[in-house]
Amino acid sequence: MQDVNTTWLPHMEPEVVFETEGNYLDAYVVALEGWRRGLTLKWHVKDSEKFKDMKTWFVDHPGQLFSLHSKEKSHYFFRTRGDLVSNEAVELGMDKFVTKQLLEKANLPVPKGKEFTAKDTRQTIVDYANSLGYPVVLKPTDGSFGRGVFANITNDDELISALQHLKNEMKKENIILEKHVTGKDFRIYVVDDKVIGAILREPPNVIGDGTSTLEDLIEKKNDLRRLNPRLSHCLIEINDELINYINRNDLTLQSVPEKDELVYLSDKGNISLGGDPIDQLDELAPNIKQLAIDSLKAIPDLVHGAVDIMVDQDNEGNSIGHIIELNPTAQLGGILFPLKGEPRDVPKAIIDYYFPETIGKETANKLMYFDFYDVLEPLISRQGTTATVTPAPSGKLYLKKYTVYGDVQNLGYHLGLRKQAFERGLQGFVMNLDDEAIEIVVAGTDLEMVNDFKNGITEDEERATVTKIMEEDYDGYVKIGFDSRANLKTLEEDIYTLQDDIEQLKEEIKQIEIKKRKYLRSVSWLITSPIRIAGAFKQTFKN
Repeated sequence: MQDVNTTWLPHMEPEVVFETEGNYLDAYVVALEGWRRGLTLKWHVKDSEKFKDMKTWFVDHPGQLFSLHSKEKSHYFFRTRGDLVSNEAVELGMDKFVTKQLLEKANLPVPKGKEFTAKDTRQTIVDYANSLGYPVVLKPTDGSFGRGVFANITNDDELISALQHLKNEMKKENIILEKHVTGKDFRIYVVDDKVIGAILREPPNVIGDGTSTLEDLIEKKNDLRRLNPRLSHCLIEINDELINYINRNDLTLQSVPEKDELVYLSDKGNISLGGDPIDQLDELAPNIKQLAIDSLKAIPDLVHGAVDIMVDQDNEGNSIGHIIELNPTAQLGGILFPLKGEPRDVPKAIIDYYFPETIGKETANKLMYFDFYDVLEPLISRQGTTATVTPAPSGKLYLKKYTVYGDVQNLGYHLGLRKQAFERGLQGFVMNLDDEAIEIVVAGTDLEMVNDFKNGITEDEERATVTKIMEEDYDGYVKIGFDSRANLKTLEEDIYTLQDDIEQLKEEIKQIEIKKRKYLRSVSWLITSPIRIAGAFKQTFKN
């Protein structure tokens, strides 16, 4: 098994973020950072001129537009992009060829290339590829997530095939053809002229053990990815593209790599396509970090975002880079949850930049979080256009855990405990344990109220008989509000039972259908057919 990272930022453990994925994860971690600092957090499905390019999009995709407010100011965010990144900067960043021109104007290194439109013939594009010299890269001008990128094209036939796919399958007319540059694929995140995180994006790969097939190794690698809050939603997919790639390297899914042999499954390092994010911030050469900073400066008002750079070595062993693209709304999952290396706190850097007056105020509330989908429910159901999150507790947080024994597992008693918590201004949860006991966790900034909650445990004598209470300090995470997790296990068991019943019913229906078909084909049914027809005719005549 590969040596992988399972240690995350202490305030961003899987328990807090595992429910969210992709772009929702990006929005959640930035919003959570601001909320924990005492800023008022609101989620929106409508926007007042902040993000013109996404005007109608938010209504159908709630959970990616939010605002943070202090007494002095407010800022809007779309995923990881804040409103200090202008609409114009985003429009420039989305057009890869315009970005390339601006970078060239700033004397920054980019692969030599050219944009082609629907007016250009196939032969014109092929001729340009030959003038550049193979290998080349073909990609859509407005692509993202590595979709439609054909790298390391080595001849005319491969180029024509890629062109046909972009034009016919993806309906892309505007494309970029550029020289293929070698090196390692880095994503570098910059905030206010500072490099905050940098990951090497390794293409999907497995390491042989001498006995397992490639197919088995892929499944084992996916098991590792399932442990990662970001990668659990980006498994390596066995598809035609993967199979074609390994076939070109004289491999099949049933090939058995030698022990410790590294086998690549693609040439694309995108995390969403199964690539490995590996932290490289401390190892990255200073000139490459400066190149990333200068890249963002080349685009007006692009004060934070990600830069993708291919990094290679010259003859003297110095790092040289070519800028591939800029991303004003970059995903953070790979930097926050690298497969190997140290996670980097980009959300903190973003909130530091927008609300510098709150630096240091989040320390007391790093164990508090809010349920992402519960908060969004009014927006998802379209009952409102704005949802304000209950404020995070302000001040030092005190936490207690009570294990309570007796006749204490009924829902009515747990609702009473919830009332006791709310009356004292506390957050927490109650949960059934396997030994007929319950676990209660409460948290608050008033130590007296946290300690006094113990008195409320024995107050409801009509609904519960308490025989024993064990008390201890608690250092885990607590969600805002007070959850009754008491019947969760029972509910899960009921669901499984219901699923079994449904499957059994399906099987019974299937058997009845089989018997019916057999009967319809039986001799007795065929013999009595004239009688049934005559009976039907007689009944019709009477009517």
